[in-house]
Amino acid sequence: MTRSLQAVAYRRPSVLESAAGGQRLGLETSRGATPSGVADHPRFFSGFLTSPQVAAAGLLAVADVAAARYYQPQLRASLDPVVTGNGDRLRFESFSGCGGVYARLDVLAGGLDGDEVGRGTTNVDVNNPLREALSRIGSDDPLHLRVGPEEMAVTTLDGPVVEKKVPLPDRWLRGFAEAQVVAAGFDLRAELPAAEAVRFLRSLPRSGGRGAAAPRWVVPAGRVLRPTTRPVPGAVCLPGPERLIALQRVLRHATALRVYGPSVGADGAAAAGAWEAVLPGMRLTLTLSPDASRGFSGEGGVLEALATGGHGAGEEESADDGSTAPADDTELVSMLLAWEPRIDVADLALSSGLPPERVRAALVRLGTSGRVGYDTAEAAYFHRELPYDAERVERHNPRLRSARALVAAGAVRLDGALGTVTAEDGHVHRVRDDAGVLSCSCLWWARYRGGRGPCKHALAVRMVRRGAAPQAGRAEHGAPVGGADLDTARIDGDL
Repeated sequence: MTRSLQAVAYRRPSVLESAAGGQRLGLETSRGATPSGVADHPRFFSGFLTSPQVAAAGLLAVADVAAARYYQPQLRASLDPVVTGNGDRLRFESFSGCGGVYARLDVLAGGLDGDEVGRGTTNVDVNNPLREALSRIGSDDPLHLRVGPEEMAVTTLDGPVVEKKVPLPDRWLRGFAEAQVVAAGFDLRAELPAAEAVRFLRSLPRSGGRGAAAPRWVVPAGRVLRPTTRPVPGAVCLPGPERLIALQRVLRHATALRVYGPSVGADGAAAAGAWEAVLPGMRLTLTLSPDASRGFSGEGGVLEALATGGHGAGEEESADDGSTAPADDTELVSMLLAWEPRIDVADLALSSGLPPERVRAALVRLGTSGRVGYDTAEAAYFHRELPYDAERVERHNPRLRSARALVAAGAVRLDGALGTVTAEDGHVHRVRDDAGVLSCSCLWWARYRGGRGPCKHALAVRMVRRGAAPQAGRAEHGAPVGGADLDTARIDGDL
C-alpha cells in the first residue's frame, strides 16, 4: 500500500503534573492551520475542565482508537490525535490503524471553564507516560487544561525538542474523507438511558478479527436494543461489535447512548453506523465501517465529488450563463469558513450567493480533502483543516486515477443513455444511465451493485459527460491503471 512518513514536532512532551490547588494537563501541539495562517505550535485553550475524570477517559478512548488495529491486529506506530478549536469547543479526532473506526471527543462549552477557545487544527501529543498518568486520575479535583505551549515557551525555546515520524497510509487519509460523507447520511435511530447503555455495551464481545461472526443487527424497542437475526425495518447494523470497546473507558460517566445510521436497504446489506456516548459537557462518538475487515477508504462516497468537481449524482454541469463552476463554488465556500463549530448551509448560501444545493455539493468536496467534518449529533458540518497533505486523497485514489487514465486514453464512447468503455485488457464494458444512476456490466458492479460507490468505468463516463479534463493518467503518476494500493484493494475493495 502507498504510504509516507508523517513528521510531527512538539516543543516538549505533553504532561500531567501536580500544581497548587489541583493538577495541570499540558497538551503540546504541532504545526497546524489557524485563521492567521500556518503556525508551528498554535495555542487553543487555557482553563479548567469541569469534569476532569470524564475528559481524561474520553481523551484516552480517542488515543486507544489511534493505537488500535481491529482487523489483523499487529504492533504498529500510530498517529497522534487531531485537535480542532472551534471557538466554543475542542474536538479530538483519531482513526484506527485498520481504517475502520473513526473516533471523536467533543468537549463542549459546558465542559470548559476558562479563556475563549481558539480556532484552528493541529496534532496533539498523547504519549505513553501521559496515558498512564491520565488513567490514574481518580477524583474530580481541579484540573487545568492547556492546549498549546505556555506563553513564555514561544519566546524562550528554540525549535522542537520532540519529533515523531510515523507511517501515513493513503487509505488512512481517504478514510477520514469517506467517514464524514457516510455520516452525513445518518439519522438518529435509538437513544438508550445510562443503565441500559451500560448493560448493552458490557454484553458485547471484546475480540473479533478474521473469522468473526457476520454483522449483528439490533432493533430499538422502547428504551432498549434487542438483537435480531435479520435486518428488519427499523433495525440498526452493529458490524464488528468488538470495535466499540473504546466506549468502555467512559461507560460509568455516560448519561445516555445514541445510535445513528442509515435506513435498512432493500438488500439488507451491512451498513456503517455511529455510536455516541453522551457525557457531562462532552460527547464521545465512534463511527464503524460496515465490516471489521472493510475500511472506510474503499466506500467510494467521495468519488463523484472528486471526479466531477462537487456535483452529486444526477446533477448536470453548470449552465453557460456565467454561473460559478463547481471548482469555483468550492473555493468560494472555503473562503467563508472560519472554524465554525456548526456550518449553517442557509447562511453560507446567503453569504456566497449560491443556491443551497451547490453549497452542500461544495461542502462534500471540501470534506474529501479533510477541510470539513460532520457531527451526527448536530446533523451539521464543522470546519477543520487536517494537518496532512489532503491532495493525496485525490492523487492516490485507485479508482479515480484509473477512471482518469481511461478518459485520457480515449476509451470512453457515449451514445445517449449508454456509454461504452474499453478497458486496458480490451474488454468492452457497458455503462447504463437509469435516472442519473449509472450501472455497469463489469465485475465490480456485479459484486457491489453500487454499494461501494461507482466503478472506474462509470466514473469515466460521468467525467466525459461533464467535460472533466483528464488530470491523472499513466504518465503523470508513473503507475499502471489500477495498479496501486493492491493490498488496500484486497482489504477495502478500492479498485
